[in-house]
Amino acid sequence: MKSILKLIKRFIVTMLFSLVLLVFLNLFLLILISYKQAANHGAWSTADQVASALTGKDDGTYELSAQGEEALSRTKAWAVLVDNETGSILWNSSNLPEGIPTQYSAASIATAVRGYINDYPVASSGYGDDLLLLGFPKKSYWKLMYNTFDYDLIKNMPQTILLFLSCNLLFIFFVYLIVTSGVLRSVKPVIHGIEALPADRNVYVKEKGLLSDLAVSINKAAEKLRSQDYQLKKKETARANWIAGVSHDIRTPLSMVLGYASQIEENRNVPKRDRNKARIIRQQSLRMKNLVNDLNLASKLEYNVQPLHMDTVNLVPLVRQTAVDFLNLDLEGKFPIEWAAGEDMQNCYVKADKGLLSRAVSNLITNSQVHNPDGCTLFISVGKAGETCQIAVEDNGAGVTDEELERIRKAPHYMVCDRETGNQRHGLGLMLVRQIAEVHGGGMEVSHGERGGFRVVIRLPYGN
Repeated sequence: MKSILKLIKRFIVTMLFSLVLLVFLNLFLLILISYKQAANHGAWSTADQVASALTGKDDGTYELSAQGEEALSRTKAWAVLVDNETGSILWNSSNLPEGIPTQYSAASIATAVRGYINDYPVASSGYGDDLLLLGFPKKSYWKLMYNTFDYDLIKNMPQTILLFLSCNLLFIFFVYLIVTSGVLRSVKPVIHGIEALPADRNVYVKEKGLLSDLAVSINKAAEKLRSQDYQLKKKETARANWIAGVSHDIRTPLSMVLGYASQIEENRNVPKRDRNKARIIRQQSLRMKNLVNDLNLASKLEYNVQPLHMDTVNLVPLVRQTAVDFLNLDLEGKFPIEWAAGEDMQNCYVKADKGLLSRAVSNLITNSQVHNPDGCTLFISVGKAGETCQIAVEDNGAGVTDEELERIRKAPHYMVCDRETGNQRHGLGLMLVRQIAEVHGGGMEVSHGERGGFRVVIRLPYGN
């Protein structure tokens, strides 16, 4: 809403600025036009020019110079010289129109000087004691016959102009407010509706006013979003329930397979070849059990139904204990683990769920073991990097190609991908690690290891 008021304010300021600019532009054009007309030899200056170009001779005749003739020709004017004593014409130009009086009284001279002679606008100039009258084409000038102005009006002209401008601006401003108030009343509900669309709220805009069509569209969009949100939640709930159900149903038969396989493996009366087969069955069943557990946990993290037991956790002993647990299970010694952190690294605290972090580290160790069945050395470290703590798990095994690394980084996992594409990833281990890091406000990075293998780094916000 603040942005709308800001927009209206900007419109008002722009309007007022435009009006002021328009006034000054009009004044400038008026001055420019008036200046050009004044510079183009006005009627009175032409009369003075012709009077100065007229010369009297000893024989009582008059002669107009070439400059005077050019002035009359340029303005298409005619001229008469009126005697001061008799009012008769002493001299006239050759282009004197018909019907022009040849005798003038004081009253007719006053009328002529003030206005017109036979509808010809007249300008005058003194020639000694006599009077020179210039008549111009009938539509060349418009003269005010009674051009007298009150002195107070002239004196107060600046204030009067300012008053008129202020009244005009106020009038335009109030008209603008009246017009925009109706628009604003129609805009407000629409803006509120648009702002509410991203939020989880019921949106309804009254379908009336200038923007009723837009209100209808917003209501339809809100209804469609509600329907899509309901269907999406319904689909997510069904998928989560299905995964949880499958995970639950598969545990009993899987436990029986593990139990019988362990009995056969430990029975010395069974041939060694069969005991090896039973061992393989037990190992693969155990792997299947871990995959089912990963699938269930990944589903809970994806739909935010996994409860988090947050506490202050020291990553150093947590990661060390997880590594020791794997060393104890590696009876053949195929996967030795080296602690790469410095001896001075004793504490690195984060706010986290201890069980989930241990699960993430376990998945990284398992990932290296699964992809290097012939064995490899794991390098595990815990350290601080700025405002974060990081757990790094690296191996010197087979590693991955650049294409595989890019696919791990960008290809969506089949569990969270809703598009039919051949570029989906399988394997829940790394996905689960990323999910655990993200629910703790951190992230996961994968890269080529410095020792030729695969490297994964978990970054978590530091906090004690």
